[in-house]
Amino acid sequence: MKLLLIEDEPAVVSVITRGLTEAGYEVSVAPDGATGLKLALDNHSFTLIILDVMLPGLNGIEVCKAIRGAAIATPILMLTALGTTENIVMGLDSGADDYLVKPFKLAELEARIRSLLRRKSNAAVPVINSSLLQMGNLSLDTDTKAATRAGNNIQLTATEYRLLEFLLKNPRRVLSRMEILEQVWGIDFNMNTKVVDVYINYLRKKINKNNQPELIQTVTGLGYMMKETTPDEDTA
Repeated sequence: MKLLLIEDEPAVVSVITRGLTEAGYEVSVAPDGATGLKLALDNHSFTLIILDVMLPGLNGIEVCKAIRGAAIATPILMLTALGTTENIVMGLDSGADDYLVKPFKLAELEARIRSLLRRKSNAAVPVINSSLLQMGNLSLDTDTKAATRAGNNIQLTATEYRLLEFLLKNPRRVLSRMEILEQVWGIDFNMNTKVVDVYINYLRKKINKNNQPELIQTVTGLGYMMKETTPDEDTA
């Protein structure tokens, strides 16, 4: 499988290239954002892109946005020394599929790559029958990817769509933050679970417009549950 590594630190490039080559991957390297973007745009045969955030010239966020703006769906794994929740959310919002904080172990990088490739493989399986997920007056069509509530369209990002789909497929079940991370982001390690809280808030704002009742309930100390509330129940 062909991977594109966009990274300017020679020591990091050396470790990643040697490790992934030994694991059977073919690795192409770009030392800056502009070169990496050109390779990504000109060569659609890459199976996955490993993208550093702090790059000379164009930074990783700009490169990621440009790749997604060109309608290239190749999985992107972002690398950075900035591990705050805000930076993680910024990277994911720019179009990255996963986010790995430096320093990291090569075994973890390889596991993240395998996880992203599994997600890509599963996503490539066509849906034969139309499927409509519903909770109260909220509907999600998994064929058209369209979400509506009380007849009003809801515009969702790709991550928000996957989150809502997972919640609706598991109604009235408590879902931990780690389980949500693993299923929605495909992350198998202890990444900052505050990312889940941030995206739950994003989703709530969109599906609760016009004073609609809360459907995503917070279960204190445990996680979240998708269910309708009765008038005498407190909403989260």
